[in-house]
Amino acid sequence: MPLLLLIRHGENDFVKTSRMAGRLPGVHLNERGQKQAQALGEALKDIPIKAIYSSPLERAMETAMPIASARKLQIIQEPGVMEADIGKWQGKSWKVLRLTKVWRIVQNSPSRFRFPDGESFPEMQTRIANALERIIKKHNKPQDIVVVVFHSDPIKLAVSHFLGLPLDHFQRLSCDTGSLTAIHASDSGANLVKLNQRPPFDFLAQEKKK
Repeated sequence: MPLLLLIRHGENDFVKTSRMAGRLPGVHLNERGQKQAQALGEALKDIPIKAIYSSPLERAMETAMPIASARKLQIIQEPGVMEADIGKWQGKSWKVLRLTKVWRIVQNSPSRFRFPDGESFPEMQTRIANALERIIKKHNKPQDIVVVVFHSDPIKLAVSHFLGLPLDHFQRLSCDTGSLTAIHASDSGANLVKLNQRPPFDFLAQEKKK
């Protein structure tokens, strides 16, 4: 079964507004985010990647582009790995939201929370897991390496899914902008190879020899 390289998109300026982007269009990489994307492309240029999937949101697609260009691969848009549907919270200030009682539920008992007019965390995890399982079935050879570029919470929920961690613990994981998390998925289970790694990726060096 394949090695999944789960990559969080690069930095963007929207976060500096202290508002939650969610699925808002027009959120692009800033200068640092573009450098992060270029660093990922350079670090993975010699790795025999079979396919590159990405969330359709601009910040993810822009992060995937240097990786795809280096390997001369097309980016396959996968709506199933989109950012959370945060409903009425989209565009709202997280500094204000964190002062509410429900913010404690989001942080400590996310399995019991649904975004107003949006999806719940269990629904999001199921959506992400189903999308990644489809990708795994399509690229099911042991030597296959597949890149998926998407978002922080979805990546952490994916890790929780594959490792069998309680959903309520997923916030304990870290996923920085421009980082890579590697999971080897097989019929008998999954192995977390690396979590929240920045380039260069020494653990992938052996793949260059293939």
